[in-house]
Formats: sequence, structure tokens, C-alpha cells
Amino acid sequence: MSLQIFQTSQNPVDAVSATGVLMRNLIDYAGLFPPASLGMAPSVANYDVYSRSEWSWILGRFIVPATRLDEFEAAIAELPTPITGTDFVNWRLSVLLGSDPAADTARIREFNARMTNFAPRRMAVVESVEVKVASPAEIIRLSEIIPAELAAYFEFPLSSCTEFIASVAKCGRKAKIRMGGETADNFPAPEGVIKFLRRCAASNVPFKATAGLHHPLRSVHRFTYEPDSAAGTMHGFLNVFMAALFLRAGMKAELAAEVLEEESAQAFQFEFDGVSWREHQLSRHQIADARRDFAVSFGSCSFTEPVNDLRTMHLL
Repeated sequence: MSLQIFQTSQNPVDAVSATGVLMRNLIDYAGLFPPASLGMAPSVANYDVYSRSEWSWILGRFIVPATRLDEFEAAIAELPTPITGTDFVNWRLSVLLGSDPAADTARIREFNARMTNFAPRRMAVVESVEVKVASPAEIIRLSEIIPAELAAYFEFPLSSCTEFIASVAKCGRKAKIRMGGETADNFPAPEGVIKFLRRCAASNVPFKATAGLHHPLRSVHRFTYEPDSAAGTMHGFLNVFMAALFLRAGMKAELAAEVLEEESAQAFQFEFDGVSWREHQLSRHQIADARRDFAVSFGSCSFTEPVNDLRTMHLL
């Protein structure tokens, strides 16, 4: 997972095309987390390169634990100063809350106040938080602690997602689904994923995904970057987001499950005005609405891997 340098150029995809709308700000960078598990300095350096690359329009937030915000601040201060004003970059952060959410939110407020004055190099602002919860009641309790100006994503067991999503909707917050990990048992069954997506769509609850989504299409890959890593079937981020968008547009759960399990790139056809799977279609306006209000992003410890796969598929 070494630092890769991209050549800077104009966005190769028209921003108003279906592909551009679907991929814009889609990938939150989580280089600090497994299986990459990079240090803070290389993760920050990677994000800096990606944010100034030709694929910067695909890049979303930088993911960092609340307890490492000071370390992040020190690392970003060590980056080279941009040469011109046109090199100014506004970094968007999503912070993982720990065991003391009240202390973490206070830390975030202090961080945002300091970083607002960090120009002319780079400004980094925490705009969302992510937290695991064990009960629907915990969502309500934490929603009273987390400032309203911060988007809050709650991760919870899929086995009881109906009750959890109801609490998320009641609080006007967002949901988070874990799509994989370093072992096969961390990858949720398709029916559990569809249930989560369907309930989010029915309750108008926006969601993000995390883990196990390095590749666009459902396929077999190693779970880690170790040469002796076990391998297995991994969900594809294109499958997940297309299934979510079709569900929001009214597709039946059984058919959306087939979208989630689709392994053929030829089954998805992208045109300027929309995208189709078999005979089912979504317009770019439907895609734009869903990406803005529903299917937000996914976290990945690699940015280059999904981008390179999209290029291989000729979607970029």
C-alpha cells in the first residue's frame, strides 16, 4: 500500500453524466484501518495526493479516530506548503467516536476551531462522525450529545436493523453498514444487506458503507494484502449502490438481491443519461437525488484499487 502518484488533469468524465453523478465523492479514504493499516503520515500524504489528482472528484472524506485528531493535525502540518492559491484544498473529515462520545465531540469542536485558521496551506474540517451502538436507545442518547451540525452515522447489528433504523429515522440521523473484514464471517449475507437497504429506503434514512468494498463487482479476492491471506467472495461497491438506488426507485427486494449478487460487468450499462441493469433503468436525475439524500459513500482503506478497477471496466 505504498504512496501512488497520479497525474493531474481535467476530470475525464463529464460531471453531469450518469457515471460522474454515481461516482462523485463516493470513496471515503480509510488508509489508517485494516487491511492497509498505514501510519498517520503516509495516510495523510496519500490523501493529499489523491485530493490533487485527476480522480479527486471521486474522493470523499478522510476517516480518522477522534483520539488521533492531534496526530492528524501534526501530520497535515508537515505536508509541503501549496505553491499557489489554486492549490488550496479543503479537507473533509469523518471521525470515529470512541468510548467517551462527549469528550470526543468536545475534541472535535476544538479541532474545527483551530483548523479553520490553518490557511493558506490546507483547511481540514470534521463534518461527520461515525459510532457503533448496541441498542436503539443508545442512538437516541448519543444523538443528544452529538452536535446537530455534524452528520452522525450509526453502525449496528444487521440482525435487528429494523428497530435500529427506526431510531435513526426518529433522530434524523444516518446509518452505517459493515460490508466485510479480514475473515469470511465478517461479510454479511446478501439477504441481510438487502433488508438493511430496503429499511433505509422505506424510512428515508441515508446510509454509508464500510469495509470489504475494494472492488466494483462481486467477486473472489484475498481478504487482506498478506500473501497467505484467505480468499472468498466479496461484495462489490457498484452492486451495493446500484441495489440501493433501485430499491429506492421501487424495485422488489428479490430482484434487488440479484443486483447485489450480479458478477457480470456487462449486465450494467452506463449511458450519459442513465444506467441500466438488464431491462431496469435509472436516470441520472434519479442517481443524483439518491446520492445526495440516500446512498452517501463507502469507506475504503485503498483509493487506488477501486479507481484502477473502474478504469479497467472503462467506467473512467
